Amino acid sequence: MQYLEQIYSLSDLPDVVTQVRATFPSSRIFALTGELGAGKTTFVSEFCRQVGVKEATSSPTFAIVSEYSATEGTIYHLDCYRLRDLDEALDVGIEEYFDNGRYVFVEWPEVIEPLFPADVVNLRLEHSSDGTARTLTATMSPANE
Repeated sequence: MQYLEQIYSLSDLPDVVTQVRATFPSSRIFALTGELGAGKTTFVSEFCRQVGVKEATSSPTFAIVSEYSATEGTIYHLDCYRLRDLDEALDVGIEEYFDNGRYVFVEWPEVIEPLFPADVVNLRLEHSSDGTARTLTATMSPANE
């Protein structure tokens, strides 16, 4: 199992994203969990900045999917918070995003976990009660586990 844990402040986020990219260099699908305000969208925004996205990024809560143009191709940012069940996710074609070799970030992934390929990177983000310290835990189990 690949594993990374980082305790950081918000100003350290560029270094944290760089470390995630170095730890999981060939990974393209990232599932982000954590309570509201934990930094999921902020993490995705910094990752997008590092791979050449020039446009503003934001949470796709109401659109479900946002697309960003990067130097490495299109990046997909999904927010599954409003999806009620797996059938609804299938109706909107969510599974198609996992087969294209592009970066895909999924916030609130619980409802669509059965659709994930084996090599998804799970990112758990947490923050201290005063918001000054943050923790990122990243794991990926090998496909044959």
